[in-house]
Amino acid sequence: MPGGSFNRYGFATLPVTVSDYALDKYEVTVGRFRAFVNAGMGTQAIPPAAGAGVHPLIAGTGWNSGWNAALAADTAALKAALLCNSPQPTWTDGAGGKENFPINCITWFEAFAFCAWDGGRLATEAEWEYAATGGSEMRAYPWGSTVPKANADLAVYGCYYNSSSPASCNMAPVGSVPAGNARWGHADLAGNMWEWVLDWYDLYYGPCVNCANTTSVFRRSIHGGSFADVLPQAGGGAMAATYLLVSARDAMPPEYRGDFIGPRCARIVR
Repeated sequence: MPGGSFNRYGFATLPVTVSDYALDKYEVTVGRFRAFVNAGMGTQAIPPAAGAGVHPLIAGTGWNSGWNAALAADTAALKAALLCNSPQPTWTDGAGGKENFPINCITWFEAFAFCAWDGGRLATEAEWEYAATGGSEMRAYPWGSTVPKANADLAVYGCYYNSSSPASCNMAPVGSVPAGNARWGHADLAGNMWEWVLDWYDLYYGPCVNCANTTSVFRRSIHGGSFADVLPQAGGGAMAATYLLVSARDAMPPEYRGDFIGPRCARIVR
């Protein structure tokens, strides 16, 4: 994507500029993550090299060897952890029917390690929002300004509505809801999985250029909403629309693993 400027969180007082970068069209799938696991990566036995996955324009954002202890001890331990104590883990020890679903139940450390191994890095919060908002287009939702007000709209754009009782949203194979794609073609920036980003969570900040919050706090930022908490309200779906907004954000401790969070990798422009 070409770099540019936009108003962070939709606030005119917080202009942010990002340089050219690439962001994966899809969330990381189970199949892609399986190759990483089968290579023995993402563990204390084979951690990322110090400095791997660095943002080329932001110093100090590469892998810190002090994080090695936060990884699973070995591949067997990682596989066991991916079957997390949550209702809907997508990982299976053998290739199955969810290879094109987004991988979930992975920590921020594992997300970082995967992206570094895959030749990329985690996007900054600003880069993620720039892609989702369409840069200067300042979209309220990745697809534009249309507010999903009913269950049918939620299915079309990002909630993947399930009419069973109780009403809920579904996970889906990546890229299966193209009407919800963002300006540059990115799929599932609203719904499916919350996505880990590079930054530590902070209150709104800006203006800045190629910025990230690298000051250690308690939680890492996540963006995009998920099947688990984008729940339609009776007769409407206002709550779902709120979670699907580009400006919606949350945070979790980096060691947390749950069935509603996964990664998407960013890359330098080659």
